[in-house]
Amino acid sequence: MIMENKKNVVVIGGGFAGVQFIKKLDQKLFNVTLLDKINHHQFQPLFYQVATSQLEPSSISFPFRKIFQENENVQIRLAEVTGINPQANTVHTSIGDFNYDYVVIAAGCKTNFFGNKVIEENSYTLKSTSDSIALRNHVLINFEKIISAPKEEQEALFNIVIVGGGPTGVELAGAFAEIKRNILPKDYPGIDFTKLRIMLIEGSKNTLNSMSELAHKASRMYLEKMGVEIQTELFVKNYDGKIAELSNGERIPTASLIWAAGVTTNTFDGLEDSVYGPAKRIKVDRTSLVSGYANVYAVGDIAYMETPKYPKGHPQLANVAINQAKNLASNLKAIQKNKTLTEFEYKDLGSMATIGKNKAVVDLPFIKFKGFFAWLTWMFVHLMLILSVKNKLIIFINWAWAYITKDTSLRLILTQKGPKAEG
Repeated sequence: MIMENKKNVVVIGGGFAGVQFIKKLDQKLFNVTLLDKINHHQFQPLFYQVATSQLEPSSISFPFRKIFQENENVQIRLAEVTGINPQANTVHTSIGDFNYDYVVIAAGCKTNFFGNKVIEENSYTLKSTSDSIALRNHVLINFEKIISAPKEEQEALFNIVIVGGGPTGVELAGAFAEIKRNILPKDYPGIDFTKLRIMLIEGSKNTLNSMSELAHKASRMYLEKMGVEIQTELFVKNYDGKIAELSNGERIPTASLIWAAGVTTNTFDGLEDSVYGPAKRIKVDRTSLVSGYANVYAVGDIAYMETPKYPKGHPQLANVAINQAKNLASNLKAIQKNKTLTEFEYKDLGSMATIGKNKAVVDLPFIKFKGFFAWLTWMFVHLMLILSVKNKLIIFINWAWAYITKDTSLRLILTQKGPKAEG
């Protein structure tokens, strides 16, 4: 047995990169400790569907202990990482210290409020399953409040403001528009939902600004036809929970401001300031090794890797994270076997976003298209990324049922009661 000779790898974060790295790592050569604040992997691209009552949280959440129950070399610890000591090869956490031979930082990103603490305290985000549930509860409770609220309070309850016209903002706006048209009038026959305003605020010139010209025009056209009010080249300067103040001076009464305007990476005490590059991403070489360190690695959204094809770093996409993780798992094995390491380069597989039923945009390296076929492509790709066959089937059945009936039965308000309740 070579149990005593196994190298200890500590992985910080169980997102796309962390999970794929552990799954591809050679069990015979490495023992792994996965550190995460929550006990499950989350499928971030479908958070908006949980928030808009189209999917249950369990459909896109995968407990780590289930994922790795066949991996005897993997230990899972619920903990918050407080720092890294590269000199002592130790990770400091809320439950104690963990020693490592290699540490892999796969902690991903968090919402970027650009230093505005007031917006951070009063807005809703969509970076976790719990965020999605909180937003779903909030929106459904507001619809209930409209029934009995005095007229002067109804305007704020009727206004939903989404900040950020990237894929998350666009998909969320489209989902709310479909609910407004197909579901809410049936659920609440006494409410005039023509008063419900869905507003999308984007700082750049276009929705889906990082995608193609076709995606810019098509996404805006689809959303506006669905009744979404779009304002571009504007910023939300402040939001106190009641009024959203825009950069042009406009003040919008709203009880629901959803912040999808950008991300920033997590930082760790103990790493030199020089390792942080643009947008605070950790600078790594093409084997994912952190600059200036011998056994500290970073993969996924948090990693900043310059390559000939991507001189300004890779896009923060699931496919990049997954392939970086696979490459690193292979390279750590190569190090143990004294073999040549493989430098990473990402082959662009394209990007896509859905706006609603039969409406999506797809940018592939060789073709760009929109409409029904793009929507089918989006669904297929996202189903393939779901970890378990069971969950693929559940999501597919939910989507098929919603397509046929234009409805779901998932509009549950699930809030915690008692002394431990939050929110």
